[in-house]
Amino acid sequence: MSVVNEQFVQSILEKIKHPKYNQSILSFGYVKKISIQGKRVSITLDFRGAPADIKKAVKSQIEAHLKQALPEHLVLLVEASPSLQVAGQKPGASSTDPWAGRAPIPGVKHVLAIASGKGGVGKSTVATNMALAFKQLGYQVGLMDSDIYGPSIQIMMGVTDRPRISSQQKLIPVEQYGIKMMSMGFLLDKEVPVIWRGPMVMKAVTQFLHDVAWGELDLLVIDLPPGTGDAQLTLVQRIPLSGAVIVTTPQEVAVVDARRGFHMFEKVHTRVFGIVENMAYFQCPKCGENYYIFGKGGGSRAAYELGVPFLGEIPIDPEVTEGGDRGEPILIRQPEGEIAQSFRQIAQKLLSAGLLAQ
Repeated sequence: MSVVNEQFVQSILEKIKHPKYNQSILSFGYVKKISIQGKRVSITLDFRGAPADIKKAVKSQIEAHLKQALPEHLVLLVEASPSLQVAGQKPGASSTDPWAGRAPIPGVKHVLAIASGKGGVGKSTVATNMALAFKQLGYQVGLMDSDIYGPSIQIMMGVTDRPRISSQQKLIPVEQYGIKMMSMGFLLDKEVPVIWRGPMVMKAVTQFLHDVAWGELDLLVIDLPPGTGDAQLTLVQRIPLSGAVIVTTPQEVAVVDARRGFHMFEKVHTRVFGIVENMAYFQCPKCGENYYIFGKGGGSRAAYELGVPFLGEIPIDPEVTEGGDRGEPILIRQPEGEIAQSFRQIAQKLLSAGLLAQ
């Protein structure tokens, strides 16, 4: 029998599907804590407004799976008191299924959001190269830029084409490097600013989700704008996300905002797969020594404090910036280089965590 630790118990829980959706219960944030003391396994559950029938079904499944996997252990399920309130829900308001009303995108099996608490951390660079990493691993991938005010995917992927309209009156994604893409940058002239209020932003994000002919995709990577505003809330309210990755840089001001991003996803019952630290260090090309320009270890500390995996660190390299400006992401520009390998390793970690599990 395998060693009974938190990771082993989590691997069992990962296989349990939500009663109404083809997603692991871990994606909904129901499991808050796993504690093991000898032969006693205690699991703290936080359903935060889930209907009684869903709570009952999830508890029954957990008990059945763990009883089969751990016949000699005592399993205790403890339901935590709600400590967080979903944005917009008044105290005492009637609760509903947190994923009610979230319609899957036809043909898209999994959706991964790439987020950050603040701008300037290289989130779009990470999103672009993560999409390419999964493509190079053999998956059908789409990339959606949901930053309506400051789209950048079209620049980083070297695209000047505009999307066409299908006979079904849907936008046909622009393709580059085998990736299907949609961005506000494809629809506007280069120097035209988007001066929209929140409702228009929300409508645009919704159209990118449901009025684009994405076709059959294993994964849709969504590059979120920084912060926790209208675009982010629209996304998590409109479709069932497989999960999110939060990008930060080492300095404390970025890490603090990364924590805010984590708690936003926590409140809307979306799993955070982990944290990526971008611009982690600069390696001197002459001496090979690493220089931690923005501090050291901020991303890994935040991951530890939040209880999520630290997925990896990406160093500073002028090749990354130059490649992005020329429309040649580092996975295209230097596919066998160290940074490209770092992105593929992060993709592999996400696969091991069950990102594309059926």
